[in-house]
Amino acid sequence: MSEPSKTPRKRRQPRKVTQQSLHNAALHYLERYASSADNLRRVLMRRVRRSALVHDTDPEEGARLIDELVTRFEAAGLLDDRAYAAARVTSLRRRGASSRAIAMGLRQKGVAAPDIAAALAEHEAEVENEDLEFIAACRLAQRRRLGPFRPPDKVGDFRQRDLAALARAGFAYDIARRVIDHDTAADLAELIAKANL
Repeated sequence: MSEPSKTPRKRRQPRKVTQQSLHNAALHYLERYASSADNLRRVLMRRVRRSALVHDTDPEEGARLIDELVTRFEAAGLLDDRAYAAARVTSLRRRGASSRAIAMGLRQKGVAAPDIAAALAEHEAEVENEDLEFIAACRLAQRRRLGPFRPPDKVGDFRQRDLAALARAGFAYDIARRVIDHDTAADLAELIAKANL
């Protein structure tokens, strides 16, 4: 086996940003990832800043191009914050995320508060289960093997740690306690299966 060369590889210089290059970058990004308008704006702005450092271009001009591009994509239906929020809510609920954690994640992606509230309400109406937070907490406990999903001899030793894990995930104490102090994992697993998150 040959020894790798000691010279570091040169970093590729960013291309000069043009309207067409931003359009192509945005399309490529949206092909790979679902995104909110604000998140796409941030991704493209990073590209503009890198280009401005090397090519001495105006970042303000890049920001203007990005705003035009995002407006066009929204008009064409390629960007829809409400649909993005609804899809993220469904996906995160299946993974066992709390309403608080979902709302925080969507805010970080730049989704407006009314869109977040509408997506959460829409999901609750679809699932038709009044104890959605409890079921999500059960799902997280199942995924992370917390509480009754631990081996029976270890349940008592990790009670506080498991409660803390659910609290950090955004669940209220009473919900976390109900999950962690539940007798059998089979009951919770059955509840999760019936819920059809």
